[in-house]
Amino acid sequence: MPTECLFCSLPPERVIMQNELAFAIRDGFPVTELHTLIIPRRHVEDYFGLTSDELLACDALLRGLKSEIVRMDPMVTAFNIGMNAGLAAGQTIFHCHIHLIPRRAGDVVNPRGGVRHIIPGKGFY
Repeated sequence: MPTECLFCSLPPERVIMQNELAFAIRDGFPVTELHTLIIPRRHVEDYFGLTSDELLACDALLRGLKSEIVRMDPMVTAFNIGMNAGLAAGQTIFHCHIHLIPRRAGDVVNPRGGVRHIIPGKGFY
């Protein structure tokens, strides 16, 4: 476990939900209110290094958090779920983490294309 990894050394009070293999925190630089990160406990660089059990643990947190977020804010009507795997994809912390980004009607003028907007000009098709 590298000591320089931000996610390996988080204070326990940041954790908002957890299970045996993964935990969740609110994003420190949220895209929208209640933007949450799901992080495997084991230090693994990206999604493709997760075990089947870790994938299931992360999925369980995603589902539980989705329900909790909708309960906390009924204006949330949709979500973007994403992750960056590798430097060229924009990954800056090389410990796997999954973004759960709550979306509300009208939070952007035209949401069509969603995650396709990561490449300018490719979102609308």
